[in-house]
Amino acid sequence: METGPNEPEKRAPLAALLARRAGGSSLPAECGESRHPRPVPAGPVPPAMALGKLQKVLISDSLDPCCREILQAGGLRVQEKPGLSKEELLREIRDCDGLIVRSATKVTAEVLEAAERLQVVGRAGTGVDNVDVDAATRKGVLVMNTPTGNSLSAAELTCGMILCLARQIPQAAASMKEGKWDRKKYTGMELNGKTLGVLGLGRIGREVATRMQAFGMKTIGYDPIITPEASAAFGVEQLPLEQIWPRCDFITVHTPLLPSTTGLLNDSTFAKCRRGVQVVNCARGGIVDEGALLRALQSGQCGGAALDVFTQEPPKDRDLVNHPNVICCPHLGASTREAQSRCGKEIAMQIVDMATGKGLAGIVNGQALSKAFAPQTKPWIALARALGTVLRTVGKQAQGSVQVCTLGTPLQEAESYLTPAVAAGMLAGGAQKEVTLVNALLLAQEAGLKVATTHSDVAPEPDSSAGLLQVALQGTLHRATGTVQGSTPVLRELNGATFKQPAPLAGPTLIYRAKASEPSTLPTLTGLLGKAGVQLHSYHSSGVVAGEQWSVVGLSVPLSDLGELKPRVTEVFQLHL
Repeated sequence: METGPNEPEKRAPLAALLARRAGGSSLPAECGESRHPRPVPAGPVPPAMALGKLQKVLISDSLDPCCREILQAGGLRVQEKPGLSKEELLREIRDCDGLIVRSATKVTAEVLEAAERLQVVGRAGTGVDNVDVDAATRKGVLVMNTPTGNSLSAAELTCGMILCLARQIPQAAASMKEGKWDRKKYTGMELNGKTLGVLGLGRIGREVATRMQAFGMKTIGYDPIITPEASAAFGVEQLPLEQIWPRCDFITVHTPLLPSTTGLLNDSTFAKCRRGVQVVNCARGGIVDEGALLRALQSGQCGGAALDVFTQEPPKDRDLVNHPNVICCPHLGASTREAQSRCGKEIAMQIVDMATGKGLAGIVNGQALSKAFAPQTKPWIALARALGTVLRTVGKQAQGSVQVCTLGTPLQEAESYLTPAVAAGMLAGGAQKEVTLVNALLLAQEAGLKVATTHSDVAPEPDSSAGLLQVALQGTLHRATGTVQGSTPVLRELNGATFKQPAPLAGPTLIYRAKASEPSTLPTLTGLLGKAGVQLHSYHSSGVVAGEQWSVVGLSVPLSDLGELKPRVTEVFQLHL
């Protein structure tokens, strides 16, 4: 079912909801002297926004109707087709700018490759196990999720699991349905005074901890990111894992599935636990080693387990599921009406905000670049990309080492989005296709281009209040420096030559270097423009260096033939910035 943005039903409240959300050179000779360089890390890299206009979004899993309604109210066309086969998905995705999924749709590298226009994949939920994030990054596709949407539902299910383990509620209920009345067999334990170990103290972990404290449980925990002071504020004493294992009556895990958390509970850690420990996993299958858990249950080292997730879903090996001391659910952590509505609403709002340029939230493959949508940063991104393109053209190479230097306190936190923008400019027009801020640093690394950054809070006048951006090819004299005036990116310096009046870097641009004593260059250029019917938008010349000066010319359209100009200049090139 495909629907457009102008359907009348229920539009007024949604429109109101969207409306509420609106709201001689004075430059340093060597960028980076006496400063601390911060090299850009290798490997998967942070992306930025997709650059095109979002128009059509495919919803390929069943979602709350509010998701479709919010997207339509935001001006997007929506195609809602849950339950597509792989072949059908490959056909449907070709002309879509956005894709929204839950957990059923597998967004593989093959799907991403077939998606010719795709800019964003939105996961209505927390985990992105069903999305090939590395392939998306390489393709230049943004991946976002809704990390808060199902937190309460997952936390409440975990608390329910702990209660069921303590009182054997599911087993007793099943016994009653079999016609039995076995009170002695299902004698349980009180939670009051028991110790609960919470591994992972993010949103869900802390919600579980505070709720179980109401039952009189002592809560201890571990998290490599949350500080002990922060966890103490919600009643959790942080301890090293080696001290947690022997102290717990119950252990619940709330971490993502990472190499460091896979098999977090294993034969070795079970052996360190208090005999009869109860284990809950409502996070991700694989955090608890299922083979080790079964062995611990069989030996009595583990007294019971409650599992909502499995390494393979649905699980084919039924030994664990069928164990009498195991409570199982078919991955129901987010399966509440409230969570589904919340996740559908949040992912729709995030995509509408992206489409309208209001901001980025829930970014999986590059959280730092969520700042790239702020209105004040957009012209700086355009400047960084333009300087990268100018540097590549003047230096005649897109390899080697590039130094990116930000000057001035306004650019103190700008490294995360300006560095990939410079890399995108360096690679533009090369062999790499679809270079965006999402994949620029990854493609730069593969192309042999190394990018490092430095920052200084001090920028020279007259740019101290706005800031200054300088890019340089290390080992050469090639460098370009610019700033933003109003909302226009401008060039301040090129290869040591300063522009008294900064030159705009936008649209079709002609840049050339000529001898200052050559009087016929400008008349020749104006003659060329007249013959071609091309309008001159701006003209700026630099100071003289070694008898030569640079000129930057803004044009209405590129010139098709520079033959008459070339004999009168040292070098000339055209760019579209």
